[in-house]
Amino acid sequence: MLALACALALAAQQKPAPKPQEPAEEDEALTVKEYSFNPLQAEKEAKIGAYYFKKGSFRAAAQRFREAARWDPANAEAWLRLGEAQEKLKDRAAAREAYSKYLELKPDAKGAAQVRKKLARKP
Repeated sequence: MLALACALALAAQQKPAPKPQEPAEEDEALTVKEYSFNPLQAEKEAKIGAYYFKKGSFRAAAQRFREAARWDPANAEAWLRLGEAQEKLKDRAAAREAYSKYLELKPDAKGAAQVRKKLARKP
């Protein structure tokens, strides 16, 4: 009887423990990115956006300026540059939205009159 108990105990020790289920890998493209106020990240995104804009990659520039505006919603420069990029992409509705946000933040800015003229044009 003692031998049987020892054999069962030994067999129980040799069985591998069941592995805990690992969570399935998530596609990062499907996850929702959370933004909190981060002016340094916004500045970084805006610099990269300016590079892409200068290079002529307006879609990439618009994405970076949009990211900059999400990291720092009060960054008027990011909204202005987003409007310019959207205008180059012929997306007038998105450009108007970005320009409007820019004027909301900086109504007395140096280039505000020029932006108002762009907004006054028919869509």
